[in-house]
Amino acid sequence: MNDFSLLIKPSAADCNLRCTYCFYLGRRVRTSPHPRMTDEILERVIASYMGSRQAVSYTFSWQGGEPGLMGLPFFQKAIELQRRHAPPGAIVCNAFQTNATLITDGLAALLAEYEFLCGVSLDGPAQLHDHYRKTALGQPTHGLVWKGIDRLRRRGVDVNVLALVNDRTVKQPRQIYGYFKNHGLFHQQYVPCVEFDEHGRVLPYSVSGRAWGDFLCAIFDQWIAGDVHRVSIRLFDSILEYLLTGKRNACTMGTDCRQYFVVEHDGSIYPCDFFVRDEWRLGNIAGGSWKEFRASPVYRQFGLRKAAWNDECRSCPWLSLCHGDCPKFRRAGADGKAGSVLCEGWKAFYAHALPRLQRLADEIKAEGQKAEPTE
Repeated sequence: MNDFSLLIKPSAADCNLRCTYCFYLGRRVRTSPHPRMTDEILERVIASYMGSRQAVSYTFSWQGGEPGLMGLPFFQKAIELQRRHAPPGAIVCNAFQTNATLITDGLAALLAEYEFLCGVSLDGPAQLHDHYRKTALGQPTHGLVWKGIDRLRRRGVDVNVLALVNDRTVKQPRQIYGYFKNHGLFHQQYVPCVEFDEHGRVLPYSVSGRAWGDFLCAIFDQWIAGDVHRVSIRLFDSILEYLLTGKRNACTMGTDCRQYFVVEHDGSIYPCDFFVRDEWRLGNIAGGSWKEFRASPVYRQFGLRKAAWNDECRSCPWLSLCHGDCPKFRRAGADGKAGSVLCEGWKAFYAHALPRLQRLADEIKAEGQKAEPTE
């Protein structure tokens, strides 16, 4: 693995909201009541990453919890350090995933000036979004999110919406898609909510496989009917990329989970944000190098887990697009291997959408060939 990106959690899993379905509830990595990355760790992360010479492009994804808790000065410092340590000709990419409730005019201006890719968590209209997404005092957040989005838009920041699909929103695909489109949110990502309790039982706000498939099929039908050139949906874009180039730009589609590193607020390094656990800790940036982290037996073991799919997967016609799904969505089967709780839905979606996506890919390829200059 010569190329990798960083997912940095400068405030760990700390957040100003208390969403019922939050993945981090009960899993917060803390060394203090309010964990924050120091300037020393920040510089060590940036300098060592850019000094690794692993690629021309360097990608920093700032997430949490809520990265907005760090405030404007922290991200001004991060930009300063990136400019100081970037090798000649480097392309620096920044992404910022936020609930948008802490967006200030100053922070919006910085995100705009340095062309951050900004993702905002929004589950749909108020009656759907506010059911699970609340403040620490139990108050609704939909209006607060939109104030943040408006600040971002006034500064010219392109907003990508991330909707976590739960047991309620999964029943309203047309309403949610129409809501986003009518409000000018043309870059969309839909992520299934799948959480287990300590006994491996699916929690009630999670989606079932069948419901997930129905949701995706409904979204796809609206998109393919007239929005192909207007609305970008990450899943569909990733499938088209694979059909056109053979590249899998979504880690869930790949055969190996070693795609990026998570950097916690204290400099601890992990292979995936879904698996920030002691058994998968690779070390700390203060005493280790990216070369060592990449060569770690623990990292190798983690990556190989992706291919440990259920035996039924081997005969699945969609295996090349799924490879057993994300390990987070798997639970142990009778044979001791893992099967995804979303399997039924993925099969239904691929059977429904792939023929039309293949035709679309063929059309794109043909148009590209027409546009090529002839000698």
